[in-house]
Amino acid sequence: MSGIEDVALRAGVSKATVSRALSGRGYVSSVTRNKVENAASELGYVVSSNASSLVTGRTNNVGVIIPVINQWFFGSIIEGVERALIERGYDLMLYNLTKNTEARSRVFEYFLVRKRVDAIIAVTLEISPDEAASLLALGKPIAGIGGPLAGIPTLSIDDVAAARLATEHLIALGHRNIMHVGGDSAELMDFHVHSKRLQGFMDALGAAGLPFSDESYVATHFDIPGGYAAGKQILGDPRRRPTAIFAAADEVAIGVILAARELGISVPDDLSVIGIDNHPLADLFGLTSIAQKPAKQGEQAVDLVIRQLETAGWTPPNIHTTVPAQLVMRSSTSAPRAGAPR
Repeated sequence: MSGIEDVALRAGVSKATVSRALSGRGYVSSVTRNKVENAASELGYVVSSNASSLVTGRTNNVGVIIPVINQWFFGSIIEGVERALIERGYDLMLYNLTKNTEARSRVFEYFLVRKRVDAIIAVTLEISPDEAASLLALGKPIAGIGGPLAGIPTLSIDDVAAARLATEHLIALGHRNIMHVGGDSAELMDFHVHSKRLQGFMDALGAAGLPFSDESYVATHFDIPGGYAAGKQILGDPRRRPTAIFAAADEVAIGVILAARELGISVPDDLSVIGIDNHPLADLFGLTSIAQKPAKQGEQAVDLVIRQLETAGWTPPNIHTTVPAQLVMRSSTSAPRAGAPR
C-alpha cells in the first residue's frame, strides 16, 4: 500500500506539502496541488481520516441540525451545505431535530458534545436560551439559517419584505381584490414565518389604501395539497373569488393553480397567482415567484463556519444578515381582465 512518502516522491515535493495539498489546510499553489492529487490518484493513495484527526485534532465533520428533511426548502439547504463542504474537504453529519424535548436534549447535551464535529450549522431552528448556551459552550464555530439567534451569526431573507414585494407586484398590475393563502397557525414554523408573511401582505395592502379583513386570508397546510384545498374553497365560491392570490410558498401557489384549472379558471386571465421560493416546479407552472435561494444560504453558512476554522483570528459578527430575495417574473401574473371586479 502506498504511503505519503511515495506520493511526495512521485510528485517531487516534500511530505509536508503533500499533507497541505490533500488536507486543504495551508497554502499550496494550484499547480503543485494538481501534481500531488495526480500522484495520489496514480498510486491509489487515500488520506487516513483517523490519522489526520490525530494530527490536527479535527474530525473534518460539520454537524447540521435541521427540523425537516423531506421538504424542498430544507433539502435544498442540505444540498448547498453538502456541496460547499465537499469542496472544502469536509463531511456532513445530519441531525434531524424534532419538537420532542427528550430528543432535542440528546442532540444538544450528548451528540454534539462528544466532539464528533468541528462546527455546527443550525437550520431554521428557534432554539431555546439553554440550547443556545449549550452550543456556544462547545467553543466550536456556529452559524444559523433562519431568524436571529443570540450570540450566533445567522442569515435569512426578510419574510415580511418578501411578502410585501409579492403583494406590491399584484397591486402594481392593477389588482385590488387580493387574497393571501398562508400557513396554518397550528403548524407555526420557527421564527414565525407564517405570521411574518401575513404581516408583509397586510403592510402592502395598507400602504396602497386597500382594506384587510378576515376574508382576505385563508390558512392551509404549507404544501401542494394544502394549496389545492384552499384554492377549491376560495375559487369555488364566485361571490368571494379574488382576481389575485399571494401564496406564502410556491407549493401552496401550485396547489391553487391546479384548483383553478379544475374549476375552469384561467391563470392569469381570470386569476393571477404569485408565491415565494422559486421552487424547481415554478418554471413548469409558469409561476411568478420571490426567489430566496436556499442552497445559496446553505453555502453562505458553510463559509461562515469554515472561515472560523481555517482563518486564524477571524470571527464573524454575531448579527443577523438579511440575504436578498428577488422577483422572478413568469406567466402566472398579469393585469386583471378588463371589466373584472377588482
